[in-house]
Amino acid sequence: MKERSSYVVYFILAFCLAGQFAGAQKKSPTADIEPYYDLSFTQAERDSLLRGLEDYQKSFQAIHQYKLPNSTAMSLVFDPIPTGMQIETVQKPIDWGLPKDVAMPTNKEELAFYPVHKLAVLIKNKKITSTELTKLYISRLKKYSDTLQCVITLMEDVALKQAKQADEEIAKGKYRGPLHGIPYGIKDLLSVEGVETTWGAAPYKGQVFSETATVVKKLEAAGAVLVVKLTLGALAMGDIWFGGVTKNPWNLKEGSSGSSAGSASATVAGLVAFAIGTETLGSIVSPSTRCGASGIRPTFGRVSKYGAMALSWSMDKIGPITRSALDGAIVLDAIRGVDGLDNQVRNAAFNYSAKTDVKKLKVGYLKTLFDANYPTKANDQKTLDAIKALGVELVPVVLPSDIPVGAVRLMLTAEAAAAFDELTRSNRDSLLTNQSRWAWPNTFRAARFIPAVEYINASRIRQQLIQEYYAVTKEFDVIIAPSFGGTQLLTTNLTGHPCVVIPNGFNDKGSPSSISFLGKLYGEANVVSLVHAYQQVSEWENMVPPNFK
Repeated sequence: MKERSSYVVYFILAFCLAGQFAGAQKKSPTADIEPYYDLSFTQAERDSLLRGLEDYQKSFQAIHQYKLPNSTAMSLVFDPIPTGMQIETVQKPIDWGLPKDVAMPTNKEELAFYPVHKLAVLIKNKKITSTELTKLYISRLKKYSDTLQCVITLMEDVALKQAKQADEEIAKGKYRGPLHGIPYGIKDLLSVEGVETTWGAAPYKGQVFSETATVVKKLEAAGAVLVVKLTLGALAMGDIWFGGVTKNPWNLKEGSSGSSAGSASATVAGLVAFAIGTETLGSIVSPSTRCGASGIRPTFGRVSKYGAMALSWSMDKIGPITRSALDGAIVLDAIRGVDGLDNQVRNAAFNYSAKTDVKKLKVGYLKTLFDANYPTKANDQKTLDAIKALGVELVPVVLPSDIPVGAVRLMLTAEAAAAFDELTRSNRDSLLTNQSRWAWPNTFRAARFIPAVEYINASRIRQQLIQEYYAVTKEFDVIIAPSFGGTQLLTTNLTGHPCVVIPNGFNDKGSPSSISFLGKLYGEANVVSLVHAYQQVSEWENMVPPNFK
């Protein structure tokens, strides 16, 4: 076990830095490590604090001896709502604007690439059954999953049972809505009772939970059909998992990025109609970009995290990865809302309407970031021009720049290290496939040295960031941003704001590029309205990877 007191850890590290044991013995164990913490004590102060470290040692040992499951959250509850903001809570009937009729393709295989909103019409009008559609996706999962390395558990029997139930209900006139009978997949950090949940990591292979994640239960209530548990980078980082590297369906020499690696790859390759991903810092945005999917990272607190692996209790978010933003909105509507199990979730309204006039939306864009030189600048400029052509006025916006956003990121690594404390101290972290410098094993180890004082101060700076971001952006319904420009991705993950990321072309390697649309807290509906208007005049969400037609 790696259980050591602060005294012993400081002593060993001081010894390493000093370069010789004799030299380290002559010093207080904190002397050489103090500069790493931007501290400087006198020798008398060091002598006095050692007794305190010894007391902390007993507390550390007591905490380590107490069994803490990953599912136990902090008692400190993060709330991204800034002072002065009011949340809309009155829910209105949703008008999805779905077509009354959709024609069946001559080749049924083409249905694999139909968006959810079209599949829903086909199923509702009984032009195809859920069972037929489910069998189509199961066949494609069996055919292509090894190529993409995107599947952990194929749930064929469960899926066919759910599809049969959906068909029987629809035949009797009990139609649950646009997800009824639609096959989907989930990132394998969401639990399903009695089914292996690996978190993509070798130390957790064979792990089975007795509960089902709220998101899965809500989708089941909507009539959706769970077909597969998909890959994720181990413990929600990257695209490397215990079985390999999940591939980008547009370029099989390239990983799909992560950590919702399988969710994006399988959706774009037509192996599922949609998938569920999660984001802490880019895990929906990044694989959606790489694979050419439309992803929605909801407002923090929009969707319950119950039954999901915890990485960061104050940053984790669950959202859909789909073929279009409208599809994502349909899925988000099904999974949002309180469940009595995640106390960070609010019952905020989601008032999407197909009748929204996007010309009346106040839309900003991060001009400084778009003016910079970056590889996909031309694609982004074409998107901005297309949005202007819709009659939308774009207003320049500048985000707060005086806050050390990068430094606040330590909150994520501290929480992640706590979530996987036992993994680190047991040495089972050596079982993780990725052992590179910035992979989780080393990140968790380094995070053990983040002082609680600095974590709290980072949290305080984060609160200032929330207030300043609100002051700058509160008048805008949507703000358009380069997906990876400046610090916007980190900033908006820290502030809890929603993002809709969509494909908008290809880069010089033949892989998709993306652009991001940011919204107000709980303001996803207006963002989807603008993105849907753009996608109706663009072609990118309809593109199909040639090797998977």
